[in-house]
Amino acid sequence: MRHSTLRRTAVGTLLIAPLAAGLTACGGGGDGDPLAAAPYDATSQVSYAGAGSKKGDPNKPLEVTVKGDGHRITDVTATDAAGRFVRGKLSADGTRWRSTSALAAGEHYTVRVSTEDHKGRPGRRVIGFDAAAADKLLRVTFGPDSGTYGVGQPITAELSAPVRGHAARARVERNLHVGSAPQAAEGAWYWVDSRTLHYRPRVFWPTHARIDVRSTLGGVQVKDALYGGPAKPLTLHTGDRVEAVTNAGSHYMTFIRNGRTIRTIPVTTGKLGFSTRNGIKVVLGQESFVRMNSTTVGIAAGSRDAYDLPVRWATRVTWSGEYVHAAPWSVGSQGRANVSHGCTGMSMSNAKWFFDQVRRGDLVRVINSRGSTMPPFGNGFGDWNLSWDAWKRGSASGTHREADIPVATPNATPARLRPEA
Repeated sequence: MRHSTLRRTAVGTLLIAPLAAGLTACGGGGDGDPLAAAPYDATSQVSYAGAGSKKGDPNKPLEVTVKGDGHRITDVTATDAAGRFVRGKLSADGTRWRSTSALAAGEHYTVRVSTEDHKGRPGRRVIGFDAAAADKLLRVTFGPDSGTYGVGQPITAELSAPVRGHAARARVERNLHVGSAPQAAEGAWYWVDSRTLHYRPRVFWPTHARIDVRSTLGGVQVKDALYGGPAKPLTLHTGDRVEAVTNAGSHYMTFIRNGRTIRTIPVTTGKLGFSTRNGIKVVLGQESFVRMNSTTVGIAAGSRDAYDLPVRWATRVTWSGEYVHAAPWSVGSQGRANVSHGCTGMSMSNAKWFFDQVRRGDLVRVINSRGSTMPPFGNGFGDWNLSWDAWKRGSASGTHREADIPVATPNATPARLRPEA
């Protein structure tokens, strides 16, 4: 017997009477037709849980049995409209078949049953039914928006309900698919929390690639009464590989495009007590003008470090307010000393040039700062600061368990933004 391959349970018990030699059927017949003995009519041969329901219950196993001495089932295939198979197991005596994998809620299924009588004469029956829609759907929203990004841009998946437990999380991951052309290195999802996943390859995305993200979670039982819902697919593209490496020790930024150094820029970074974070950051957005006010990052108005200043050509790298921006007030210190409150400052012309060269998803790396390392989550995209082994431990598809997953640290200490006068 061929065993089918998809998901689990569905409905109640279906009694299939054997067909006479040489006959096939898709429904009940009249007098003399062995199918007329079936306890279900031609349009509803499948029994179900829930009185009055016309749908199969995806929380119950589908069972097919053959009636009559000397008759047995030789094959059962159950498929959905997309041709995906339901796994099942036939009893040793051939009289009963039972599904062993889950049906998808809301899908239409076709069940084809082959039989033979005591003389080996074949029979066949085809039944169609719909699995009931799920009462509670888990919806997925992929991010970022469609567009062109740098090679450091992670993919995000926001869930409409929390998912806990290793098995349920693994089921979600198996149905969230990411592919690219040219093909990226191996990648994995990481559970930031019970409702948020990030996806990245082992190394940065290829340049000028197309990235397609889709879900096959629709109708899949995630856990108990929670089923996957529809999800809009996402297509992204990558541009050049752009990396801006700021050496806080030498006070210079090296701007690299596709492996070639394009410009070296004198900069200033965070002074003692406000040191810029080390590590890899991803450009989050750009503002040609932003007003920076110290009170938004916890520096009291009127204090020694208070400020309220207009800033031009600001490229954001953390949600808490760390930017690469124009700092004409500190040109004398750029290339010589660190005098900012956490941001990377440069001259007006260099900041405008930098602003025009980068896009969301490009890489901004800080080295040799006295600051801590950019956290992986909670203050932007620090995903690349985790080693690949650590990243894989955040996936439910590995051999670890949920307790092994590192906990994200939200609300990291913000960078101070006051430029030195």
